[in-house]
Amino acid sequence: MTDAEWDGELVPDARGRTRAPAPECPVEVALAAVSGRWTTLVLRELLGGPRSFGELRDLLPTLSAKVLTDRLRELQARGLVERRALPGFPVRTSYAPTARGHALRPLLIELYRTGGELMDTP
Repeated sequence: MTDAEWDGELVPDARGRTRAPAPECPVEVALAAVSGRWTTLVLRELLGGPRSFGELRDLLPTLSAKVLTDRLRELQARGLVERRALPGFPVRTSYAPTARGHALRPLLIELYRTGGELMDTP
């Protein structure tokens, strides 16, 4: 396909001009960033401000400690969340979104808005 044959709003540059899912496609990168059960909820809570593990457990009471640990590690590995050791004894930790994590805020807002519209449409 030529550049003129691609929808310029959906595919503004060559990175998305693929015929199969590709790791360099910006849409695939964004979806991977928020994929996984509980990931969007953990991100939502962290976008409200830094939180300790215990605070996250209180805010998401049905989320198991194991799954929360897994999600936080995945988000850290993706460069979306940072873990900080707080001074004092016993050592406490705090989790906060990185600049890359904050970049997901508009995506989460749009996913919520779109999901609501889909729910309201017969």
